[in-house]
Amino acid sequence: MEGVSGFPAALELAPEQVEQVVRLAGRAPSLHNRQPWRFRLTPDVIELHADPSRRMPGTDPQDRELRLGCGAALFNLRLALEHVGLRPLVTLLPRVHEPTLLAEVRRGGSTRVGTEQSELLRAITTRRTNRRPFLPTPVPKVHRNALCGSVSVEHAWLHVIERAQRAELLGMVRRAHDEQLRSEPFRAELAAWTGLREGAPEGVQASSAGPTREAQDEWVLRDYSGGRERPRVPGKDFEDDPLTFVLCTYSQGRQADLEAGEALQRLLLTATSLGLSSSMLSQVIEVRETRAELRAMLGGTLEPQAVLRIGYGTPVPPTPRRAPEELLITGSNPVPDVVGTRTGR
Repeated sequence: MEGVSGFPAALELAPEQVEQVVRLAGRAPSLHNRQPWRFRLTPDVIELHADPSRRMPGTDPQDRELRLGCGAALFNLRLALEHVGLRPLVTLLPRVHEPTLLAEVRRGGSTRVGTEQSELLRAITTRRTNRRPFLPTPVPKVHRNALCGSVSVEHAWLHVIERAQRAELLGMVRRAHDEQLRSEPFRAELAAWTGLREGAPEGVQASSAGPTREAQDEWVLRDYSGGRERPRVPGKDFEDDPLTFVLCTYSQGRQADLEAGEALQRLLLTATSLGLSSSMLSQVIEVRETRAELRAMLGGTLEPQAVLRIGYGTPVPPTPRRAPEELLITGSNPVPDVVGTRTGR
């Protein structure tokens, strides 16, 4: 059975429910908002696939961040299914011979959502990446504890960067930033996916870029403006001591990357539900040498997956999203078998 939009029924859900579930799954964050996920729908299974045409080998050569984004989409999918009364039964990496297949979701019975799940679901559509300076208001300890607890539910660990570690991390971010800017493939991918004009269905629009970094700003944030005019924040510097976290897993590999994505999205949605803003400091994780340094700083047993700054921010515009039907794998819209990157706007 198909609805008016062409979505089939799946997991005993009506087509319009399936469409909404896919729409919410597609609201996950991803590197440069490239949305590297696809879904195959059958009566009994929703499959989550990576989209190899959206790889970024200059920035993410091992596809780790691609899987991180897909894990975040999987968490949204879980929340959306719970909201319609379905308990999702998830299997990660179910078939080795299908490299794009990352997860299968089946019906595991019925469920009722509690207050926390409802708040997280509402946060899916209000969460934003905030690349602007945060307000000087400190984040209460009770909120910090809630953020740390949110990732532990997903079997991950959230390390708080204390002041004694701040200078060391700052040095890593600067070195990673400089290293990436020396890479032509990295610069090409950044140019192709950021600084886009309003109305683009993907990538980072210029309006979502933060203000120009000033000489006194210590932390290095990426320039997502594509050379276009950036929002001005007169008299407001980037905070020199942001509340910074490192999201870690206890192991490494493809499954750990997916689980880290699920934990990351629960963290971001929890922060949003608490009225907090967040943005990523991805450079230090993407460069192999600085990621190894960060791992050593954390004691050598945890795998750093994401570095985030979290605090109270000002409103920012939403990022664009592809239509739900574009995310489906069908006979007329198959999984791409050509591995490549986007080269134009």
